[in-house]
Amino acid sequence: MENTAIVGAGVIGASWASLFLAAGKNVAVYDQSDTVEADVTAYVETAWPVLEKIGLVEEGRRGALSFHETHAEAVAEADFIQESVPERLEIKHSVYAEIEEALKPEAIVSTSASGLLVRDMQEGWKDPSRFILGHPFNPPHLIPLVELLGNDKTADGVLEAAEAFYESVGKVTIRVQKEVAGHVSNRLQAALWREAIHLVESGVVSVADVDKAVWAGPGLRWAAMGPNLIWHLAAGPGGLEEYCNRYRDSFHRWWDDLGDPRLTPEVAKRLAEGAKQEAEGRLLSELEALRDDLITGYLQSERGKR
Repeated sequence: MENTAIVGAGVIGASWASLFLAAGKNVAVYDQSDTVEADVTAYVETAWPVLEKIGLVEEGRRGALSFHETHAEAVAEADFIQESVPERLEIKHSVYAEIEEALKPEAIVSTSASGLLVRDMQEGWKDPSRFILGHPFNPPHLIPLVELLGNDKTADGVLEAAEAFYESVGKVTIRVQKEVAGHVSNRLQAALWREAIHLVESGVVSVADVDKAVWAGPGLRWAAMGPNLIWHLAAGPGGLEEYCNRYRDSFHRWWDDLGDPRLTPEVAKRLAEGAKQEAEGRLLSELEALRDDLITGYLQSERGKR
């Protein structure tokens, strides 16, 4: 799959474009923005040093980047299309109607959607058999994870082909075996954030300290291994089963005591004020650079160890 297309080239789409180019793929782009060419080009140039640091640039094989006048024109020669248009069903359906007749017969269309259900998006297709979910984490050129999902309307071999494509450009994939709102990782981080908000609301801890409690504590372990394997190591030779038996009562008490906050205007204001204090006057661009530098350093040290 040497020819790819990006349909919807905001921050997510531009990040995907950067990654595909680094892997030597040709990338055709369409977005309705009047500044799409300048915006995507600038994003790619900013992302490129990071991609080099984490070993995702195919030396001497930078793909060709092109910009097109319509969605249909952008996808016409593509073998793999990453769709990242705004998350409104009517917009998704309109785009699918425009591109479906222009697609090559074996082309795969993968949506970046984080909040919509595949079965609802499929309604925008006459034939949804080669349309799947390929949900990334922002920014896709840096965070490895892609969540893959199809269903009984998905043609045989499509998920396998998409998995092989994503892995060829440096991604780490998981299969979502049953569709639920938010997929997998969004639900996991939503669960953690819910309790983080509850602890702040309850006066247990400040916004800054709840963040510190994650990045300086379990966040480090989770970056190395997920929670199940981490706790498999925590009880000696008995492994995870022994851990569950040993700490069952403690976890049941904690789970029973977890909070159920809501993002009311008052809660949002309190969280925002805490985040501003934690930022200590640093600009968003400075915080983004810090985030990317820390993640890049981790990815460099992790390379080749799994």
